[in-house]
Amino acid sequence: MTATASTTTSVLTARALLLDMDGTLVNSDASVERCWRHWAGEHGLDPEEVLKVVHGRQGYATMAVLLPDRPMEQNYADNRVMLAQETADTEGVVPIPGAPAFMSAIAELPHALVTSANVALSDARMTAAALPMPRTRVTAEDVTASKPHPEGFLLGAATLGFAPDDCVVFEDSEAGIEAARAAGMRVVGVGPRASAMSPDAHVDDLTQLRVEALPTGEIALRFG
Repeated sequence: MTATASTTTSVLTARALLLDMDGTLVNSDASVERCWRHWAGEHGLDPEEVLKVVHGRQGYATMAVLLPDRPMEQNYADNRVMLAQETADTEGVVPIPGAPAFMSAIAELPHALVTSANVALSDARMTAAALPMPRTRVTAEDVTASKPHPEGFLLGAATLGFAPDDCVVFEDSEAGIEAARAAGMRVVGVGPRASAMSPDAHVDDLTQLRVEALPTGEIALRFG
């Protein structure tokens, strides 16, 4: 596995790709913001401050950061309500530019979805964005700890049958990038939230990426 220096004209090689969903393949920001603004109002919190920490984590983990003295049982209960609201609210959910072509390019290559969403929410958003669901996916039901814990990415790699350093993660959020690094994986950052985290490579969206299957069985990711 190799990487060249520039995040705009770089190359990464991997044997498997692990893909976050929200902000990486699917633009669900409108739905996320509607649901979390409503929750913030119910709890007397500044919605702008809430929106700074919601991305990448499971809902209960975000609530624990925002309301650290509240019993975790209440966070789990609120999270169940939030998941139902987000699943029902797909207005404005669209693919990240380049995502349809990217998913087509990797269709026969080893890859998995690793998302903080549950099965129902990931189904709803991938369907709304008209993107194919990877055959392998890790959702909230499969893990005991939310990103930035590395459990999800490690499980994704193991399910595909690859070592962590054989994998490249696609992520948009601070929590997700921290999880990938904790798992010992390299990261392609997607979008503005990722740029501040100095990922191994960065793209504004997936139109800036080309995928090539190499004769060695590796996957070449070319940027710029």
